[in-house]
Amino acid sequence: MERPFNIAEVLVELLDSSEEETDAILPMTSDGSMDKERDATLHSSDGCMEELYLEGEAETEEELFDQASETEDNTEFDPDYQSTDGEEEEEEEEDPPEADAAYQSKNGNILWTSTTPSEKRRRLPTHRVIKMTPGPTRFTCSYAKDIISTFELFFPDNIKKILIEMSNLEGKRVFGKAWKSLDWTDIQAYFGLLILAGVYRSHHEALGSLWSGVSGRAIFRATMSLGTFTTISRIFCFYRKDAGSGRKKDDKLAPIRDFWEKWVQRLPLLYNPGPSVTVDECLVPFRGRCPFKQYMPSKPSKYGIKIWAACDASSSYAWNMQIYTGKAADRKPEKNQGMRVVLDMTSGLQGHTITCDNFFTSYALGEELLQRKMTMIGTVRSNKPELPPALLSVKHRARFSSMFAFTETHALVSYCPRKNKNVLLMSTLHRDAAISSQDHKKPEIILDYNKTKGGVDTLDQLVATYTCQRKTMRWPMVIFFNMLDVSAYNSFVLWTEIDPTWNKQKCFKRRLFLEKLGKALVTPFMIRRQGIPRTPASQNIVMEAQEGSVNVKETGPSPVSTPTKRKRCQVCESKLKKKTNMTCNKCNMYICKSHAVITTYCHPCNKRKKV
Repeated sequence: MERPFNIAEVLVELLDSSEEETDAILPMTSDGSMDKERDATLHSSDGCMEELYLEGEAETEEELFDQASETEDNTEFDPDYQSTDGEEEEEEEEDPPEADAAYQSKNGNILWTSTTPSEKRRRLPTHRVIKMTPGPTRFTCSYAKDIISTFELFFPDNIKKILIEMSNLEGKRVFGKAWKSLDWTDIQAYFGLLILAGVYRSHHEALGSLWSGVSGRAIFRATMSLGTFTTISRIFCFYRKDAGSGRKKDDKLAPIRDFWEKWVQRLPLLYNPGPSVTVDECLVPFRGRCPFKQYMPSKPSKYGIKIWAACDASSSYAWNMQIYTGKAADRKPEKNQGMRVVLDMTSGLQGHTITCDNFFTSYALGEELLQRKMTMIGTVRSNKPELPPALLSVKHRARFSSMFAFTETHALVSYCPRKNKNVLLMSTLHRDAAISSQDHKKPEIILDYNKTKGGVDTLDQLVATYTCQRKTMRWPMVIFFNMLDVSAYNSFVLWTEIDPTWNKQKCFKRRLFLEKLGKALVTPFMIRRQGIPRTPASQNIVMEAQEGSVNVKETGPSPVSTPTKRKRCQVCESKLKKKTNMTCNKCNMYICKSHAVITTYCHPCNKRKKV
């Protein structure tokens, strides 16, 4: 009588035979073929049975028989049968369904993997594809001869024309026939006094205190009277305020639109940014009435006018700016606003790396920038649908640990700076999981982000240090003051890169630059000034400026006797009351003989001079 078939005994015998075969093979594969032989045995039926037996090691013999009988009942055992279960298991190991679900994005459209892409796409060499040379452009190097000429590059003739014409129109509207037209020298002196007030940290100080003969600065009284300064501030304008000016009613930025756009178009023409560009927002403080005033609790001033800015990451040069005017007329929120702002701010760039914060960063933005031959680094909000849930969890995560996920174009990292806290960053520049060897073990993505994230914030901080903002209730003037601050800082960046040796050893170069710029702007107005201030300090400043201009620009005899009406000498003290009919042939200032430079001529030379 034949013994009944017992599958448990067969499994034990097969296990023993497989171990003997494995032991016989392993010593012979010392040349590296051991893994191949082991894989081959796993594909066999013995390997399959061995796996089944190990999984059911804790189970009884009856349970094993019951489980096997469900699928193998009434089946004759064939030891030569080649099972395909091992191949199926191998395919599942190559693409585990649990791992796919963990690295699948929330919306299910993006599949992230923990393996890095191919070696060929480790990192895009952005510095090799930048077509522009970083630094001042050739146009800037050609026309920037000194500090004042560098500053005036930001105010070309079309901007000067707007300021002069609109201010004179407003002056005639307010003062009527008593108004005397302004020219660029007057407006230039007005700019200079604003910059000097910022240099002396007096932008919040009352004007009466600045012009005081006791507590004020002598250069303010030497340049112009307090009445003249307040008059220019009153009529300073960028557009026609009378009816029928043709302004669009739905354009919130209409009062300063033309002036702003012409100024912004000037910024990229004078400087080429380096490999990294920062895009962020800045807030100009203002609490008055404005149709697009914003509240930003994270900013120091809380209320003001929001401006999008793109700055060079290393020098903080303002390369492009855009005023945010709030929601549209239909009051509908703008979709993908962050992506739209970054693409507008970086229009014209190629090969650069754009650094932005979590308001702007998205997977779609990285793809669009890659199409424009630019890369992106930025923090990501955890509610983005393109993120995998596996990188969002912080439970059981060690401190200073990092988790990476990759696609063919993007890299994502989750870094834990402390317990139960993680930081998410996305990059299209990095293609590997490099980590710093320091104690914090920060990924290279975070280190590069920290180096380039402060372009706009640094500009905002530097501008606020020596700002020329004055107290006003007109929001166009607030924007103009910010334009003046940014122009002064940009001109400082241009001048220091054109002349690197200028005050190289001093750590307060920017303050010296602004002070020299302010004095250079007010000097032409002081030279042609007819009324002399009463305080001795201011008189000395005016006389030094006028004498210096005579010595530099003198090409002939300075004073010329003319048969005009006699007036008081404008150089002598008021108590002397010296009258003269002599005027300077350069500035037409009335001067007496004691302040005149007399040059004698013979009659023939004097006739030739008159001809």
